[in-house]
Amino acid sequence: MVKNIGIVCGSFHRGEVERMLAWASEEAAKNDMNITQVVWVPGSMEVPLALDRMLESCDAAACLGIIEKGETQHGLAMGQAVIKTILELQLKHNKPIGLGIIGPGAEQHHIEPRLEPHARAAVLALL
Repeated sequence: MVKNIGIVCGSFHRGEVERMLAWASEEAAKNDMNITQVVWVPGSMEVPLALDRMLESCDAAACLGIIEKGETQHGLAMGQAVIKTILELQLKHNKPIGLGIIGPGAEQHHIEPRLEPHARAAVLALL
């Protein structure tokens, strides 16, 4: 049973991710989960290390962030690497990780309508 969870937040889009964290916190409370750790990292690339450390003491974890579409393929390549590593961390720790990262390749008009659904889904995935 998942009881104590952690959340890793990318701070590159801090205003949007703070809103996501509020929705994720609400969803956790509705489902009798306690958020015992919230860690802010500079961006999505730093999420896997924070999750790896967090899962040593939490039952599960979620990550929240945004990877926008850029002028080059950097965001796509980075996003694929981050998501692949998150999947590997689930297997390493045998604990669920909720993916609440919008993108890679998100354009500005994609972001707002996805904030709340991605945040809530990331927490619900832990169940």
